[in-house]
Amino acid sequence: MKMQDVSFRSYGECLDYIPHNEQILVERLDGLIRSTLPRVKRKLSYNVPFYHQNKNICYIWPGSVPWGKVTFLGVQVGFTSGHLLFDETNYLLAQNRKYVRTKQFTTLAEEDEDMLRYFLLQAEELD
Repeated sequence: MKMQDVSFRSYGECLDYIPHNEQILVERLDGLIRSTLPRVKRKLSYNVPFYHQNKNICYIWPGSVPWGKVTFLGVQVGFTSGHLLFDETNYLLAQNRKYVRTKQFTTLAEEDEDMLRYFLLQAEELD
């Protein structure tokens, strides 16, 4: 079974594919990640942006980019080693996953940006 019916060659192609409201969120999240972790590099994996230094740290998954038949509203930020992050408030969700932890957004509030910076810096330390 093919998990994706799309194939992007670049970050720009991914942005062009997704709806405008997701584009805005993806661009804000991308800017937040890149400003918080200036050494991070971006690459497409599974047709979405992943961010890495030594290994994958996190990703941004727009809900309109399918994984199999699964799509969702908004944009998800996932931490590839999220199970190792200190998250006493359960801000991030495991969703039956062993390692990855995620947070889904339809809007991005200032307090969400602060929380994401907190987890990004933790994830960089683990990297």
